[in-house]
Amino acid sequence: MKYIYEPEGVCSVEMIFEIEDDIVKSLEVIRGCHGNLQGIAKLVQGMHIDEVISKLKGIKCGFKDTSCPDQIARALEEYKSSK
Repeated sequence: MKYIYEPEGVCSVEMIFEIEDDIVKSLEVIRGCHGNLQGIAKLVQGMHIDEVISKLKGIKCGFKDTSCPDQIARALEEYKSSK
């Protein structure tokens, strides 16, 4: 299932997930720190969404209260609650 999330408070503007049986099959992040986000997308590929949430939730970027990894976790929490 394709799930699209619009992050808040970060440089990225869109996160496009492909999720199957609560497993992240792919992740594409539009804008943001391209190299870092490509790496994160590869690392979360094949992971259960609960594991991704537990690893990424609460990470901050500088003085911001959130980060792109935190927004990935929030997106997956929102996905879970919409099911």
